[in-house]
Amino acid sequence: MVLHAIIEPDPPRLHTEVNPMERLFVYGTLKDEAVQTRLIGRAVELAPNTLKGYQISSLTPTLEQSYLVLDPNPNQVVEGYTIEVSLWELIQIDEYEGNAYRRIRVTLRDGTAAWVYVRA
Repeated sequence: MVLHAIIEPDPPRLHTEVNPMERLFVYGTLKDEAVQTRLIGRAVELAPNTLKGYQISSLTPTLEQSYLVLDPNPNQVVEGYTIEVSLWELIQIDEYEGNAYRRIRVTLRDGTAAWVYVRA
């Protein structure tokens, strides 16, 4: 009998010069510590921030599911948080968000740049 094992590579080290941290603006489920831990293996610190030019809308893929999504609206602001994640962690979050969202670069009210997920 031949047994095959699938060995997952360890994720890259999270806090090094080679793997700088990425800033991500979150406003929905990614604020939840349990979701963070499930996706990237740790809870992250939330720093309050604001995104101008967008509004929170509802994305309803099925009758049983509803998620928050950002849509452009020049007259609105979204209150949320920034988190810092490694590139490897950001890729894990990309997979979680799926095809209904796309990740874009924005400038937050405090002038910092961050990634954010908006409606695809």
